Amino acid sequence: MQAAVRTAEPPAPEPVVESPAGRVPEPAAEPVAQQVPGPVHVTIVLPCYNEQDHVIAEVERICAAMDASGKTYELLAVDDRSTDETLARLEEAAPRFPNMRIMAFQHNSGSGTVRRIGSQQARGDIVVWTDADMSYPNERIPELVDALDTDPSIDQVVGARTTEEGTHKALRVPAKWFIRKVAERLTNTKIPDLNSGLRAFRREVSLPYLRLLPPGFSCVTTITIAFLSNQHPVRYVPIDYAKRAGKSKFHFTKDAYRYILQVLRMVMYFNPLKVLMPPALWLIVIGLLKGVFDMVVHFGYFANNTIMIFVTGLIIASLALLADLIVRSRGDV
Repeated sequence: MQAAVRTAEPPAPEPVVESPAGRVPEPAAEPVAQQVPGPVHVTIVLPCYNEQDHVIAEVERICAAMDASGKTYELLAVDDRSTDETLARLEEAAPRFPNMRIMAFQHNSGSGTVRRIGSQQARGDIVVWTDADMSYPNERIPELVDALDTDPSIDQVVGARTTEEGTHKALRVPAKWFIRKVAERLTNTKIPDLNSGLRAFRREVSLPYLRLLPPGFSCVTTITIAFLSNQHPVRYVPIDYAKRAGKSKFHFTKDAYRYILQVLRMVMYFNPLKVLMPPALWLIVIGLLKGVFDMVVHFGYFANNTIMIFVTGLIIASLALLADLIVRSRGDV
C-alpha cells in the first residue's frame, strides 16, 4: 500500500462556504494525489502547526493504537502553514504510515479552520479531533470510537480532562470554570469539560454545524454547544491531560474573551430566548414594581426612568420573540 503523494497540479479556485458572518473563502490546500484505499470508518483530524519536534511521535502513537484496534481509518494530518520543519517531517515519514493523508494550507488559518475543513473532507463515518502536542492520551482514541459504535443513541464522545496543565493556570482555571457554568446555564446540561480538544462524533450529525466553527480554539466549544443545543446526546469520558510539548499558542486574554463570546453567540444562534428573555422579564418586573412605588409616593405620576425600564424590557422581549421565530423558521434546529 503506497503512501499518499502530492503531485503538481494547477491550483483550483478557492472554494467558498457560507458562515453566519457572510461568505468566506476557504484557505487553499495543496492537492492530495491519492487517498487511503478502501472503505474508512474513522477519520482522525490532526492540526499541525510548528510541532516539528514531536509530530512524528504523535502520528506513531495514533497509528499504533488504531492499527491495534482493527478499525479502518485515515489520519488526516493538516499542516497549518508551519514556519518550522513540521511539513517536511510529515512528508519524510509518510511512507511509514500508509493510512496518513497530508494536507498543507497555503496560509495560517487557525485550528478551527483546520478541523472544519478536515471534517468536511473526512471519508469516515466517525470523525475524531485531537492535537499534535502530546497533551492528550491519543492511545485512547479507539475507546472513544467504540463508545459510538456500541451505543447508537450517542452522537459525540468527549475526553473530559481531570486536570489543567496549560499555561496561565492560575487564570485559566477560574475563567474556564466561569465560562463552563455560563454554558451549562444556557444549555441546561452538565458539562464536565467544555473545550476539550479530544473528541469523536458522527460526521453526518456534525455537517449542519461545521459552517459555524470559528477559526480559533473556540471551535471545540462551538461543536459541543451545537450538539447540546439540538438535543444530540454527548457522553464524557475522564482522561488524563499532560503538559503540552512545545510552545502553547493559547493567549489568555484574547482567547478567553473569544470563548465566552462564542458561547453566547452559539446559544443565541440556536435558542435566543435563553439569552434575551431573562433580562427582558427582569426589566419588565422592575418597571412594574417601580411603577407601583411611583403611584404610592407620587400619585398619578410615573418617573421617566420607570417608563424607560419598562419599555426597554418590552423591546428586548420583542426582539427575543422575533429572534426565536427566525430560528424556528430556519429549519436546522
